[in-house]
Amino acid sequence: MLTITRKLEFDAGHRIPNHRSECRNVHGHRYVMHITLTGKVQEKKGSSSEGMLLDFSDVKKLAETHLVSHWDHAFLVYEHDTAVRQFLDSLPGHKTVVVDRIPTVENLAQIAFDTLKDVYETHYDSGLTLQSIKLYETPNAWAEVTSSSL
Repeated sequence: MLTITRKLEFDAGHRIPNHRSECRNVHGHRYVMHITLTGKVQEKKGSSSEGMLLDFSDVKKLAETHLVSHWDHAFLVYEHDTAVRQFLDSLPGHKTVVVDRIPTVENLAQIAFDTLKDVYETHYDSGLTLQSIKLYETPNAWAEVTSSSL
C-alpha cells in the first residue's frame, strides 16, 4: 500500500465545559493535522500529477478550502455551551464555529475526517482513500481517526 501524508497547521480556541482541570477554561492551541491518503500512482502520460498519488499542493488546497480556513483563528464551541456561545455572539465579527459535540481533540479529529473523506475520495478520479487524520492538540497529545475500510 502506498500512502502520502501532508501536514497542515492552524490556530483555534476551544474549551471542554465539564473538564475537571484547566481545559474547562477558554484557551487555544496550535493544532497540527496530518492527512494521509492511499491510492494508486497517476500514470497518465504528460499529466502534471504523473507519478504521484496526488500533488501535495492539491492535498493542502482541498483541506484549506473545506476545513482549515474555517477553523483557523476561530473559536470552536460546542452547540450546547450556551454561556460561551452568548459571549462569543456579543463580539462583533468574531469567527466562531459551532460544532455538534464537545470540541475535544478526539471529536475534532472525527469531524475533520468526516468532512474531508468525500472531498478527497470524490474530487479526483484517481481512486484515493482518506486513510487517516491525525490531529495534534499539543506536540505530545493527539487523536487519530483511520478509515474503517483498511
